[in-house]
Amino acid sequence: MSNNSRNSTQLAVIGAGPGGYAAAFLAADLGMQVTLIDPEPNPGGVCLYRGCIPSKALLHVAKLLSEAQEAKAWGITFDKPKIDLERLRAWKDEVVKKLTSGVGQVSKLRKVNYLQARAKFLEAQTLEVTRNNNEKDRLSFQHAILATGSRPATVPDLSLDSPRVLNSTTALELKNVPKTMLVIGGGYIGLEMGSVYAALGTRVSVVEMMPGLLPGADRDLVRVLHKNLEHKFHSIMLNTKVAAMKETTSGLRVRFEGNEIKEAEQEFEAVMISVGRKPNSSDLGLENTRVEIDKRGFVKVDAQRRTAEPTIYAIGDVADEPMLAHKASHEGRVAAEAIAGHKVAFEPRAIPAVVFTDPEIAWCGLTETEANEQNRKIEVARFPWAASGRALTMGRPEGVTKLIIDPETERVLGMGIAGAGAGELIAEGVLAVEMAALATDVKLSIHPHPTLSETIMESAEVFFGQSTHVYRPKKK
Repeated sequence: MSNNSRNSTQLAVIGAGPGGYAAAFLAADLGMQVTLIDPEPNPGGVCLYRGCIPSKALLHVAKLLSEAQEAKAWGITFDKPKIDLERLRAWKDEVVKKLTSGVGQVSKLRKVNYLQARAKFLEAQTLEVTRNNNEKDRLSFQHAILATGSRPATVPDLSLDSPRVLNSTTALELKNVPKTMLVIGGGYIGLEMGSVYAALGTRVSVVEMMPGLLPGADRDLVRVLHKNLEHKFHSIMLNTKVAAMKETTSGLRVRFEGNEIKEAEQEFEAVMISVGRKPNSSDLGLENTRVEIDKRGFVKVDAQRRTAEPTIYAIGDVADEPMLAHKASHEGRVAAEAIAGHKVAFEPRAIPAVVFTDPEIAWCGLTETEANEQNRKIEVARFPWAASGRALTMGRPEGVTKLIIDPETERVLGMGIAGAGAGELIAEGVLAVEMAALATDVKLSIHPHPTLSETIMESAEVFFGQSTHVYRPKKK
């Protein structure tokens, strides 16, 4: 083990994803000496390298291809698109490279000591750092932030060592466009990647063991997406599970179980397993500390993101759900401020969730599903996009915007949107919930016309029975 002169730091951040580098950068801004550790050449983590960014780049391409098809209804016809897969991959990779190298430059400007390595805890204030050439160092620290993220979950019974079996990471590599593909799991990752491959020409089937896609999301929002996906996907099999899978000379033979199955066995050229993600909390030497891990593998933390070991904090996917990059970033900033001695806690009222399919689905704050589970009295004000001038000019009238409102105080508790650009619109709902806005506040905030943002204002008008474009008197 070498004696590195830089063998101590005030703050060690393990994992350089959106949570880790946000924590490291703020800590540096607050005057701390920071060491950021990650196996990749630059900060970025799964989100920038193998998740959010490359998938959204491909989803943008999928949207363009879909819109070219939809233009037929307006009298505009394009030739059948020619897809240069190598160039498409190169463009996606270039987007990733620009962002990760940019974050790397920001890291240097902030004088963060970046180590391309892996780290394990030897005890509560010492790390063993292993570089890519297997050279090992010890790094002592005053505080550490664990931001190691998550990895794709696997299904042991369906484990096949075959290039035809993909997960959320390998599917993004886009090595080829199979003629047929089965997506196992009707969650957001499976639906997003299924949409990409469907747009590129793959006949996509989705299987979900629950009664509906996107379990946990409000059904009225999911219905908008489901109806659209029925036209894009070859089939959507609900209440169905994969019982067995074996490789043949021509593909993967899959056997299904479920009361609604028409074909118990089907063959696919490729299968993507997308059944969620698992926290990266193992093989970190946490057993050498007092850090506690729950039965699901998440590191236990308090409101400041401090673990049971006072010197160690944990943020992001490794520290409980929701596994979202923006949640990790905010947790990272809270942890950095807490270490700096600031009075701070992670207690958001609204963490937005976005499914980047077409149409998009987004929600924040209290959902109808949660309210029903809690037997909480709410009022839901919905504005259908069929009454939106902007939605009609885009040929996208299928959407809906809704507000979840406390009937007694008229406070906005949550928002849900299904439709084009929902992921951009939901931020207004986050602000409304966090600022404890009343329905009146939203109603009286003048929104530009014609825009999709007007649907938020008019949802509030619906609550009072005063919507300009929807006649729905308020209940007595």
